[in-house]
Amino acid sequence: MSKLRYGVAYYDEYMPYERLAEDIAMMKEAGINVVRIAESTWSTHEPQNGVFDFTSVDRVLDAMYAAGIEVIVGTPTYAVPTWLVKEHPDVLAVTPRGLGRYGARQIMDITNPVYLFHAERIIRKLIGRVSKHPAVIGYQTDNETKHYDTAGDNVQLQFVKYMREKFGTLENINECFGLDYWSNRINSWEDFPSVVGTINGSLGAEFAKFQRGLVNQFLAWQVALVNEFKQPGQFVTQNFDFEWRGYSFGVQPSVDHFAAAEPFDIVGVDIYHPSQHELTGTEISFGGDMARSLKRSNYLVLETQAQAFPNWTPFPGQLRQQAFSHLASGANMVAYWHWHSIHNSFETYWKGLLSHDFKPNPVYNEAMTIGRDFQALSQQLVDLRKENRVAVMVSNEALTAMEWFKLPDGKTYNDVVRWLYDELYRMNVECDFIQPSFHNLSQYSLIVVPALYAVEDVHLEQLNDYVHQGGHVVYSFKSGFANENVKVRSTQQPGIISEACGIGYSMFVTPHEVGLKSGSLDLGTEDRRIETWMELLTPTTAEVLLSYDHPHWGAYAAVTRNRYGQGTATYMGCMTSPDVAGSVLKVAVQEAGLWDSNQELAYPIIVKSGYNSDNKAVRYYFNYSETAASVVYAYGDGVELLSGSAVKQADSLVLEPWGVLIVLEGCFFDPNLLTCDVT
Repeated sequence: MSKLRYGVAYYDEYMPYERLAEDIAMMKEAGINVVRIAESTWSTHEPQNGVFDFTSVDRVLDAMYAAGIEVIVGTPTYAVPTWLVKEHPDVLAVTPRGLGRYGARQIMDITNPVYLFHAERIIRKLIGRVSKHPAVIGYQTDNETKHYDTAGDNVQLQFVKYMREKFGTLENINECFGLDYWSNRINSWEDFPSVVGTINGSLGAEFAKFQRGLVNQFLAWQVALVNEFKQPGQFVTQNFDFEWRGYSFGVQPSVDHFAAAEPFDIVGVDIYHPSQHELTGTEISFGGDMARSLKRSNYLVLETQAQAFPNWTPFPGQLRQQAFSHLASGANMVAYWHWHSIHNSFETYWKGLLSHDFKPNPVYNEAMTIGRDFQALSQQLVDLRKENRVAVMVSNEALTAMEWFKLPDGKTYNDVVRWLYDELYRMNVECDFIQPSFHNLSQYSLIVVPALYAVEDVHLEQLNDYVHQGGHVVYSFKSGFANENVKVRSTQQPGIISEACGIGYSMFVTPHEVGLKSGSLDLGTEDRRIETWMELLTPTTAEVLLSYDHPHWGAYAAVTRNRYGQGTATYMGCMTSPDVAGSVLKVAVQEAGLWDSNQELAYPIIVKSGYNSDNKAVRYYFNYSETAASVVYAYGDGVELLSGSAVKQADSLVLEPWGVLIVLEGCFFDPNLLTCDVT
């Protein structure tokens, strides 16, 4: 990826009249240099079983190549054609809700042999046809792939085989999962029940892990097929998505992104977010940090919003800010879903860069400025390298376990993750994401661990060692409680990490009119109320940062800090207000030696930085508000790339509402060359 790419998804098949040449002309005017095609139109390319028609693909590839626009081709396997379901109804997934019905996308059983046969055939036909076309730079496998809750008899049989291979004997399974409870004990493999109706969280969580493994297998299978045709210089990617709450929110429950990303050349991601007065950049940052962390490399934003629903139509300036926000987290491509607004069916109002009239509009006009800047600044901004010193540890296993044992008010694992991540973001602390199995913890000065409810002993012991050797950890409540089989540890909680945290507890309650009072952490005007969950902590060696303000629970600690070896472990035993969480994290960031001039700034001023391919520092400044703001530039002399203005240390930089500035250190700007020359 030697340049920035600016793109759209494009469907010539959806157009109400012939306009390919006109679309390409408008794309060129907007600086669009890549389009993504084909992954949504299996029924067009194979209208009947074994009858293939790639006319639309051929004409788009030829036209894009003539215009100098590159193409990513998707495998069209996530939306099955009518004839396939009519001939083979069993390709539809059987889920806990019953047999699927045709109509929606992503309704198939990704393990069904008939589905896989036809999916392989269309992949081979399509990719074999396009792979040597000079317009094609890469491939996307499937689309936002998940397991779609497939749980039919064939999947249950595979699960039994998986369990037998993993655990060996039924006695092991009965013991590990506590199946004596309510007579759930399994005494012969032939009697192994469907887990769709299980009340056992351990067994249910293991099945969820197995289902995530099906996604890994399915994607690796597609990658292997595409790799048979892939030409030198081409790549294979996948557009991973996130837990959906009307926008991209948290860790994807149905996919282990770290494992699923392994066979791909480069990670792709879809990021959607609130807009207008609700635009904060948090979801752009969260999705980007996750995507970058999967292969510890730059990534592609294969889908993000242009206009979409009425509440997503951006204010003037926001489209530019959003595009550069993706780059600031390490993206090498920003692409919209999609070029045009379609006139029928489910996504009629998921509007593209062009509205339903296909005419230029304010969003398209703003996109033209982005395209020009991407082209002019590609050399300086592509391949941004991060050297973050903070990591957030996330776990699909903990997420699933907390789905079985929900917090009292319905909050989930991802609510806890975002409670802490969002405060780090607001204080301009850039993060990577890691899993509990990550071994090189020492590369981070601070690790934040939200609700690590279910986890192997070895990973908690590794965290203890990390603290002992000088690391800093912040744990939230619900950490260390159960093992990898969601079996609660039989020691005083929080179990293994009690050693590093210097606390213990055996009682937890739902808070009602409970506040916080200062210990060694002096709270100011923050909202001191707590909600959702509280653990009644008793320090052994830890100091009390905050305790509960309550007539009955006031003797117990709420937030503690413990010196352990050369490092520090902070434990947050309750869900505080965001402000209090920010205060606790601020102390941890300071103790880890990570507080600098960027942290003196705070949301709505967001600062992100990294190093470009010339090893020069690039610093992005964003103003996520409707009010102009100024910041004092604290780094080495350089140039603001969007304006070409020289910048010196201690200069005051003015950020317009929804504005962005990009400073490249150690350069002077040559307006005749439109490049930044290293001095």
